[in-house]
Amino acid sequence: MTEEHDVPLRDGATAHVRPLTPGDRPEHMSLARVLAPGSIAVVGAGRGPSGAGHKVLRNLVDGGFPGPVYPVNPKASHVAGIQAYPDVRALPGPVDLVVVAVPAGAVLGVARDCAATGVKGLVVLTAGFAENGGQDAEHELVRICRSAGMRLIGPNCLGIVNTSARMNATFLARSPREGSIAALSQSGAVGAALLERLPISSFVSVGNKADVSGNDLLEYWEDDEATRVIALYLESFGNPRKFARIAARVGRRKPVLMVKSGRSGAGERAVRSHTAAAATPDVAVDALARAAGVIRLDSVRDMMDIARLLAAQPLPAGRRVAIVGNSGGPEAMTADACERNGLIVPPLTPPASLAAQVSPAAALGNPVDLTADATAEQIGATIEAVLADPGVDAVLVVYTPPFGSGLEATWKAIAEATRAATKTVVACVVGHDDPGGDLIDGRVPVYAFPEEAVRALARAAAYAEWRNTPADLVEPASRDDDQAATEIVRYALAERPGGGWLDPATTERLLRHYGVTVAESILVDDPEAAAEAASALGTPVVLKAVGPVHKSDAGGVRTGLTTPAAVRSAYHDMKAAVGPVMTGAIVQRMVPEGVEIIVGGVNYPAFGPLLMVGMGGVAADLLADRSFRVPPVSLDTACEMIADLRCSPLLYGYRGRPKADVHALADQIARVGRLLVALPDVAELDLNPVIVTPGGAVTVDARIRLSPATPSP
Repeated sequence: MTEEHDVPLRDGATAHVRPLTPGDRPEHMSLARVLAPGSIAVVGAGRGPSGAGHKVLRNLVDGGFPGPVYPVNPKASHVAGIQAYPDVRALPGPVDLVVVAVPAGAVLGVARDCAATGVKGLVVLTAGFAENGGQDAEHELVRICRSAGMRLIGPNCLGIVNTSARMNATFLARSPREGSIAALSQSGAVGAALLERLPISSFVSVGNKADVSGNDLLEYWEDDEATRVIALYLESFGNPRKFARIAARVGRRKPVLMVKSGRSGAGERAVRSHTAAAATPDVAVDALARAAGVIRLDSVRDMMDIARLLAAQPLPAGRRVAIVGNSGGPEAMTADACERNGLIVPPLTPPASLAAQVSPAAALGNPVDLTADATAEQIGATIEAVLADPGVDAVLVVYTPPFGSGLEATWKAIAEATRAATKTVVACVVGHDDPGGDLIDGRVPVYAFPEEAVRALARAAAYAEWRNTPADLVEPASRDDDQAATEIVRYALAERPGGGWLDPATTERLLRHYGVTVAESILVDDPEAAAEAASALGTPVVLKAVGPVHKSDAGGVRTGLTTPAAVRSAYHDMKAAVGPVMTGAIVQRMVPEGVEIIVGGVNYPAFGPLLMVGMGGVAADLLADRSFRVPPVSLDTACEMIADLRCSPLLYGYRGRPKADVHALADQIARVGRLLVALPDVAELDLNPVIVTPGGAVTVDARIRLSPATPSP
């Protein structure tokens, strides 16, 4: 279509679409002219010294922004000693960025003026849009910006910062410190805390995220030379699958930290299968973060602690930590925290020369306890000695003031001892909690308590391991199998447009197209047919009711049936016990005893498919022993999922049990992952249980529910 037209959106709104023109060049949609502008106008400056616009203007001027800054106020000739202009159209030169701080009713008019004069980007501080019932006004604001090639930050935000460009376009009172951490916040209050406590390269308060999102900023910061670490505080995802793809690429170069609020029960669904009940949206966020190498954190404080370490120190080459300090108690707590967080505190053999420099009472193992009398010089010499040990990847200094030479002298000694260090060094000054976040010599992050330092170090070590691990190589599914399976799904949805649970025969056909091993079975609808099926398969067999969701609870499973007569009798008894919901039965060849595992998947409209493995059988829900990933997955990742399970020792010969074929189970997990990716209409899938034996992995019960998939964001 070459004419302008409206496109209906899923939320009931519409998007206005126009054909591309020569003016729609990529640079017109770039964030570079927004986050590093050459000129800025502030609309609403001078609306009183306490107004947001006036504060933004003062921050720009006082912060030394090098380009032109134009106040826009129709009622003033000068604002803060600077000539003012009645509107954007009256400005004397081109403007890259306009900061808007006027009442909500005036914002659209300002946006139209900006569109008409070639402005590259808007930062709308004004509230009163979608967050407060103003969805229509927000949609119109986005339409105006996109039709003119302008980028929009906000509305309902506190502004943006770029310290290398000397731009503080926020209305906060405190000036940000220059550094190498780029931060995004969807919350103004959290954003203010990040600006106050972190050394910042650039900062964006995205507000309602009407246009510029976390995905846009990740791509911008990926190539930003001033940025070493990216920290995100998010309350929602616009396009989580795209986020995962971008973050996985960016994370290979720079760590991406994320705090995502809304962990507790948000978005629980009334579903019937084991997998869907377990896979809450927060589990989906965890799986996305893990697949993309994103460091997900529970609190903003943790994010700030880890960001300071990653911005100032090299990544640890491993998990071996040397602990050096002057007090046994805090060092013991540090060693315990290391063990809890997966770090290793190996025995050390310091050089003989060190023993001659420290007190005879010092313990030179690991932790290295120099006692409370240790001087700053002794602490410094010990740090240098353990840094030289090839069996050490990181050093954690734990100093308890005011003992020894005191805080200032010890601070200087740590700085001197670590100045040439190529290994990771962090420090804990017990009880010394500077809300600004101390750095010794601008390099060594300082924490008030050992647990904080250890958590940050453990996260850095885990990230380093992920970055050094090759990206997953996933074997693609057969094109012919994909086409055949798609036809099965299309036919099933044509029969039942609203979707629903597939019958056992169709479920088995679908699984076999992806190489999922399913126990041989025959679908029957009366006792005589069941007896004949048992003769055809060979006994012993299992009889399972078709209809009830949880067959065991409904009395719909009979095992170990050794004769056709026994099968016939079991069918009569089962029909009486289960009742009219039983629509038939499956006669299935008995599988040898093994470990029962559940493999499943669920497809969220926003997040896409999620793959699960866990302890199966009747204990699946009781023990909640599960591991999730975003498919598709490689065999290596499938093996990692299995190893995550608390029940995994059962597969490896626990207490004399025969060792199961874990590789066969991993292969089945990977195949289910390929199915979930290829067939978005598969809303839920449960293979429960998959019986894993020394001879392989066989699914003995499978359920698939279809639901017409909505288009991805």
